[in-house]
Amino acid sequence: MNPEILELDLTRPRVMAIVNVTPDSFYAGSRTFTAAEIERRAMTAADEGAYMLDVGGYSSRPGADDVSAEEEFSRVARALEVIRRRLPAMPVSVDTFRGEVVRRVVAEFGAVVVNDISAGGLDPAIVDAAAELQLPYIAMHMRGTPATMQRLTEYADVVGDVVDYFRLRLKELRGKGIRQIVLDPGFGFAKTLEQNYELLGGLHRLCGLGCPVLSALSRKSMIYKALDCTPVESLAGTVALGWESLRQGASMLRVHDVKEAADTVRIFEIFNRERND
Repeated sequence: MNPEILELDLTRPRVMAIVNVTPDSFYAGSRTFTAAEIERRAMTAADEGAYMLDVGGYSSRPGADDVSAEEEFSRVARALEVIRRRLPAMPVSVDTFRGEVVRRVVAEFGAVVVNDISAGGLDPAIVDAAAELQLPYIAMHMRGTPATMQRLTEYADVVGDVVDYFRLRLKELRGKGIRQIVLDPGFGFAKTLEQNYELLGGLHRLCGLGCPVLSALSRKSMIYKALDCTPVESLAGTVALGWESLRQGASMLRVHDVKEAADTVRIFEIFNRERND
């Protein structure tokens, strides 16, 4: 199947719905392993206002089991078979760091967005694949690997260091020929709780680099550890930080809870419209 040209419309804030095809993601409520579960999740997300679906077959939480490229592709393919059948016009991103997985997905299911937690650091071939196949590319900031990242949290200035990282990375990605780039600051990846909030406070600086910014902090430890609760109890905190992300210029919220995020976006747009009248 030849990939069609896929271009994301991020002229207004969007909601990305998480579809985890893994048995061990950190939030149990997001796990969808069977075809019926995937279909229910995808259709509900679309009905509730998701602009796109983010399919992940490899859990990147600290301590997660390693998964072979073959198993990862099998999981992602299971989801895409359902999504392409039921929601053929819905943009889909694949949360992977492997170029091999991207190429196989596109060959079988057509164009997708590449959502790479390592911005090419774990497998440089993924950047080549995205460039050659003309796929939108989400580049996230992380140090090390999911297994080692939480030991790599020394920064002179976490906001400045992340912004500087992306300035350099953008030159490299554009030099490779990547058409559309979205930046993800990587909340929870090689950052302490305090650094996550410092990074959120400086999110406008990342938005100032001229690329759309994805804010992915749904139900993460920066919320439930700060509130001394569990991921299940962290929805209100997720909504609050989603609003702050939008306020600072984020173009997309990656979430488990689509209706609440879509409502947040709607209220944010009404607020801005009324304020500017």
